[in-house]
Amino acid sequence: MWIECWCERNSVAARDSAVFGDNFTVEKSEAESAVPVALKERFLGKECVSMAGYCLFDENVGVYEKWRPRYVEDMYSDIIAYASLSSQSSAIEIGIGTGQATEPFLRTGCAVTAIEIGKNLAEFVSCRYAGYPKFRVENTSFEEFAFEPQTVDLIYSATAFHWIPSEIGYPKAFDLLRSGGSIALFWNRPFVNRSNDPLHKEIQSVYMKYRGEVRTQPEYDENKYRSVQDAMSHYGFVDVRLKLYHTTRQFSGDDYVGLLNTYSDHLNMETSMRLRFEADIKKAIESFGGIVTVYDTIDLHMGRKP
Repeated sequence: MWIECWCERNSVAARDSAVFGDNFTVEKSEAESAVPVALKERFLGKECVSMAGYCLFDENVGVYEKWRPRYVEDMYSDIIAYASLSSQSSAIEIGIGTGQATEPFLRTGCAVTAIEIGKNLAEFVSCRYAGYPKFRVENTSFEEFAFEPQTVDLIYSATAFHWIPSEIGYPKAFDLLRSGGSIALFWNRPFVNRSNDPLHKEIQSVYMKYRGEVRTQPEYDENKYRSVQDAMSHYGFVDVRLKLYHTTRQFSGDDYVGLLNTYSDHLNMETSMRLRFEADIKKAIESFGGIVTVYDTIDLHMGRKP
């Protein structure tokens, strides 16, 4: 289902004035287009209900938009150069979410069709990018998405492609791309402090207390990177490349809990247990100076259809 924004599809400035009035104000996030305050108010503050999987994100549009990390400009430049993207190109974004990885591609002037299974998310981004006439949103899953084969120059996905079974996602992407077209899959993988950091150890003890396990995922997961590269090659992509980018973020205890509330495994906890868990996480952070550092590794995987 194609989602049309409830605001006018003119220029951004004309849209803002026409829909929200002359006193319209906006907030900007790093390297992102302005998000109307009225649009933020419509979605911010939605509490998650007990739902499994991806639907959790659709119930938490405002929280997801506020706390999920952005990506780095160098990564976008690398993808655009690899795909030779221009105003004559067409692209598909799989799992657009709140559109945190979308605008750099729109700024090339190319046509972007976004696929988003969550109705609230689809409506949010339809309004957010209504000023781009070559942008549209399909409220459906990639598995059910219908599009003319061999017509797309770039298919990309930001921390979302793992929701699609490999045996469906890769062959379908391959079929949709023109000969010479590109696929770009990237993930932001946050890591809280270093293993020898006392705060990191304290946070691990909180996980052990409430979940009976310690999170031991490596900061650089070479096996996970290799699995994506191998899948691309297996399904026919050539010139397969991997590039890593690194950033850091710092959070107060309250802000870090806000970030946790964008992850499905956290949201799936029983409510009273989740609240106690969050209180102990905040207490741990406050006892070590009130700031926790998150080290982000962004892994970009690119391939080309022969």
